[in-house]
Amino acid sequence: MSIETALRNYRVIAWVTGIGLLVLVLVAMPLKYFFGQPTLVSIVGVTHGFLYMIYIVCTLLLAERCRWKPVDALVILVAGTIPFASFFAERRVTARVRERRSPLASA
Repeated sequence: MSIETALRNYRVIAWVTGIGLLVLVLVAMPLKYFFGQPTLVSIVGVTHGFLYMIYIVCTLLLAERCRWKPVDALVILVAGTIPFASFFAERRVTARVRERRSPLASA
């Protein structure tokens, strides 16, 4: 798998995971805790968990292809657990990979 293929896969799953997390936090959890409707949390929560596992694999594959430092990969992995962070991480990673630089290097 080339770096470009790994980057494409990472970008897609970063967005999908980020959207899933936002739906979980901004829609499903308020429905559960304010309106007593836990159904969506159980569906979206499990789905996000599964997608996050794919996010981990795609991030690690990209990190291996680009020879990132382990701490760089770890920070990008954590971004998938913080609402909105995966979107910012994806933009930065994409720019840095295309410039062939570490994703956490200062500009």
